[in-house]
Amino acid sequence: MLDVVTQPTTEEALPAVAPARIRRLAFALLIALGLFALLAFRQYGISNDEEVQHTYGRMLLDFYISGFADHSAFAYKNLYLYGGLFDLIAATLERVVPMNVWDLRHLLSAAFGLLGLAGTWLLARRLMGEAAGLAALALLALTGAWTGAMFTHTKDVPFAAMMIWALYFTTRFAARLPQVRARDVAGLGLAIGCAFGLRVGAVFAVLYLGVAVTAAAWMCGHDLASRSAVLGRAALGLVPAGLLAAALTILFWPWVVMAPDNLILAMRTFSHFAFNLDTILDGVVMKIGAVPGTYLLDYLLVRLPELFLLGIVLALVVGVRALPSLFAGHRERVEALPWLPVVLATAVPLGYALIAAPPLYNGIRHFTFLLPPLAVIAAAGLQAAWRISQRWPGANAVALGACLLLAFVHLATLIDLHPYEYLAYNDLIGGLRGAEGRWEEDYWASSLREATGLLNAYVHGAGPLPHPYTVAACAEPVQAAAWLAPGLTMTTDWLAADFFVSPTQMNCHLAVTGRIVAEVVRDGVTIAVVRDRRGVNSAQPNLKPSGPG
Repeated sequence: MLDVVTQPTTEEALPAVAPARIRRLAFALLIALGLFALLAFRQYGISNDEEVQHTYGRMLLDFYISGFADHSAFAYKNLYLYGGLFDLIAATLERVVPMNVWDLRHLLSAAFGLLGLAGTWLLARRLMGEAAGLAALALLALTGAWTGAMFTHTKDVPFAAMMIWALYFTTRFAARLPQVRARDVAGLGLAIGCAFGLRVGAVFAVLYLGVAVTAAAWMCGHDLASRSAVLGRAALGLVPAGLLAAALTILFWPWVVMAPDNLILAMRTFSHFAFNLDTILDGVVMKIGAVPGTYLLDYLLVRLPELFLLGIVLALVVGVRALPSLFAGHRERVEALPWLPVVLATAVPLGYALIAAPPLYNGIRHFTFLLPPLAVIAAAGLQAAWRISQRWPGANAVALGACLLLAFVHLATLIDLHPYEYLAYNDLIGGLRGAEGRWEEDYWASSLREATGLLNAYVHGAGPLPHPYTVAACAEPVQAAAWLAPGLTMTTDWLAADFFVSPTQMNCHLAVTGRIVAEVVRDGVTIAVVRDRRGVNSAQPNLKPSGPG
């Protein structure tokens, strides 16, 4: 049996702190994050594609309610290329929960975000012990690209949550071979099935599982026959997981079984997915199909908090130094085995992005699933540095103090940006101020909720309206319409509109003229504006730039 994951490292590294106390701290942090989600979910705006996503969920629900007769979901835009797990759940809850549907979706998305945080904690805890589990949890929680995104990135965060749970059960299953436990099999089937029920990118999880199981089978045996026997036992044990995953995939993504090659079609489509949209990289505006292979890596370097990046650098140094030990003996390779799927979960997507240079936009949004395994690796680097610091008196206290100071700085940044934590950039480029005009900003136009509130106050502050006013938005109309006060109605005619609300992303606020009467500002950066266009000559508009996308 290969289950030799060592967990005493926490006790060795922190002799003065009981593991149970660290575990309680992790529980307390998870509870605090849950309370934050419950208190804050109503403050987040609607994302650009949330309306079409929810429409897709309603159509999938109609497919089942109609007894599989209503196939409108499979002809709706390109949404059939995605699984509908989140949107189907949201559409079902909409019928029974008396709540604003957009707030409902954001609360549900936050629940998936919390699930991803818990999975990250458990994976790091299993690999390295309680202290590393707490560190990984804290690192991910302090990352705005997760904590802020988990309310509105309803395609990306749920998928990332399922992928980290698939990774967790992959490490458990592979490390325990030749023994097969039903709990691990069920966990794998549930996590991978739900991941496929969101995106075809779940094939990555299958790849990590296959490589990890093959490596474990090789280490379990001494010759080809014994290794083949272990591999056969693992394959047989995974049959129930495969059946469960297939059932969940079909349930949440029925289109995928309506033709034998639909899965391949979805994979091929996303590997060459492109349309007419601009993105920005370090001040250079470019088409999404022309982004360099370093696009994802560049955005990770500016979006991840400094403490997170420090942990990754330390982990790389420790990992490179540990490579020779893999050739030293069988035991060293067995002990390293649980790390194999974690390393693959970071190296494979990054390598794919670097080599294939696929069309990308919105920074790291499409690769949000990288953040949890990266947090585990960063926690490993910080823990290794902590253990090394014990060699010098007082060095560990200095290291801990520096980490806590950085953590509080990151927390202060998120508090200052709330509820736009997903706009957080690290101080390597000067934070959000340094990112202004150079990197992606409010690409989801989440700030339109607050901007619309400011418009409501401005218009109604002067008393009763003489007549209804029209409002245009550089975003999907619903992103403002959902929050407009009585007397204000949406229009898609920007030039004829009385008012115009817009994020500043990609200079969309410059699309039309009009006096700026309100601004949404964070960290000294204007992220959305409200323009009063009453009396403006509609024949003299500015050139319309690319929208948020």
